[in-house]
Amino acid sequence: MAPLKLVVFDCDGVMFDSRNANRIYYNHIREAFARPPMNEEELEYVHMHHVMDSIRHLFRRYPEDLKQAEAYRQSLDYTPYLQYMIMEPDLIEFLDFLRPSCKTAISTNRTSTMGPVLRMFALADRFDKVVTAFDVARPKPDPEALEQILAHFGFKVDEAVYIGDSMVDREHTAALGMRLIAFKNPKLPAQYHVQSFMEITRLPIFADLGGQNLSQCAQSATIRKVS
Repeated sequence: MAPLKLVVFDCDGVMFDSRNANRIYYNHIREAFARPPMNEEELEYVHMHHVMDSIRHLFRRYPEDLKQAEAYRQSLDYTPYLQYMIMEPDLIEFLDFLRPSCKTAISTNRTSTMGPVLRMFALADRFDKVVTAFDVARPKPDPEALEQILAHFGFKVDEAVYIGDSMVDREHTAALGMRLIAFKNPKLPAQYHVQSFMEITRLPIFADLGGQNLSQCAQSATIRKVS
């Protein structure tokens, strides 16, 4: 097996618990057109899909509102909704663990909101490549974003692993044969299943990173705590 060189992250449901933010954001758009709040199926859909598909799905029964709803969505500032996103508590520690051995990237169906999210949580300089639904012709589950990331680094698919939480992520990786770590979703078909980021450090594919990176990670955590 080739040494691990790249870890690719999904955003929503992996780096962040964003369900409440999505609920508030999309319900606000529905309310603006006097439509009822999303049900659980609709919330699950918007959690996994990019915003344009999400608006089409949420207004599929109200085609007369669709064009105006999309225009209204484009006029909204997403910044107020960032406060409802919760970053995974050990994400920073895990990113510290990966450095400098691994490159890090994001493949997400977020669009223009990805940049503000990374800046809000001081993560922008921790990822070497970010691909959103705006950066590809065919968003997830199509593998185009992963192909773009691999090409950017010049890596092979067996030198990378993806961390995701949904069937969209499963299809995204399966199309290329990329290994998948299922994050907080034990029912998702994947090579590995975890409940936290630091649990990932104990997986066999990360064994070669081990000692030195864990030591550096501990030092970084101590520095953050003191400061």
